Amino acid sequence: MEKMKVGVVGATGMVGQRFLTLLENHPYFEVTALAASARSAGKTYEEAVGDRWKLKTPMPEQYKSMIVHDAANIEEMGKLCRFVFCAVDMKKDEIKALEEAYAKAEIPVVSNNSANRWTPDVPMVIPEINDAHLEVIEAQRKRLGTKRGFIAVKPNCSIQSYVPALTPLLKYGIKEVVATTYQAISGAGKTFREWPEMIDNIIPYIGGEEEKSEQEPLRVWGKVENGEIVKATAPVITTQCIRVPVSDGHTAAVFVKFEKKPTKEEILKAWAEFKGKPQELNLPHAPEQFITYFEEDNRPQAAQDRDIYGGMGVTVGRLREDTLYDYKFVGLSHNTLRGAAGGAVLIAELLYREGYFN
Repeated sequence: MEKMKVGVVGATGMVGQRFLTLLENHPYFEVTALAASARSAGKTYEEAVGDRWKLKTPMPEQYKSMIVHDAANIEEMGKLCRFVFCAVDMKKDEIKALEEAYAKAEIPVVSNNSANRWTPDVPMVIPEINDAHLEVIEAQRKRLGTKRGFIAVKPNCSIQSYVPALTPLLKYGIKEVVATTYQAISGAGKTFREWPEMIDNIIPYIGGEEEKSEQEPLRVWGKVENGEIVKATAPVITTQCIRVPVSDGHTAAVFVKFEKKPTKEEILKAWAEFKGKPQELNLPHAPEQFITYFEEDNRPQAAQDRDIYGGMGVTVGRLREDTLYDYKFVGLSHNTLRGAAGGAVLIAELLYREGYFN
């Protein structure tokens, strides 16, 4: 089977690097175009990245000598690939304009950026949870005047440490959620080498993160009405987001109140049985088990558990009754895999199998 040609826009940054490692030897896709800022254009990928390769795995050989294009040269990119992943580091309005320009040039965009997460007809997808939102693409194409082009985005990395665990419990009428996230430094695109201030330190503020963590779950749980995604009105969610000295993996401490309180056994059963379209279609990056529960009191731990199912699984532990709320638990997801590039690749695999790239 001939692979679909794909480009990575923002290829030199940490998420771009992660995209390239995930797409090496991919069964559906072949990377044929790399793009970044104008200052990187014309250089080989190895030259453009220089000493800024941030992953523990080495740079794949196949990309080293590829020439990097200017991300703004959409016509050139359109000759080289059929769709793009986008992970650029620019101002929000600039990202929005760039992604829309690619889409209007009939180049679908699967984005890791936040710029289009609240565009009413852009699906923001966790594939196991709200794959039905992809149907809004039809309305988006009408607005853009495109046959093929569209934008699809993945949500914020931090919500994927607790939204998957809450989703199968919505049937019990979740009323209130309190979540504190403990977020890895790679969420800021950093390593300890670049950010020595984070060693032996925590920072109790991540700009814009609490608003995203409280509002984005409601959009994921929303529904498509008249060509737009209408966010859910409940539950009420309040969060605090803290940067901690961990390389990868966002942890969440979660408290939940229900209208109809389930038993602990019912919650564990709901988690164990929860799966979605990626598992049904056996997509290349779909975790075999979406949510894995640990009985041990000291799990999940970022260092031990973030890489479960190639970093695409979500882990949960410490489920117990609470004195103020009905239950509390701890969740964990890998922020640059499930939460960023891996989540976007899984969306693209789903779009590919469902025929949206045709």
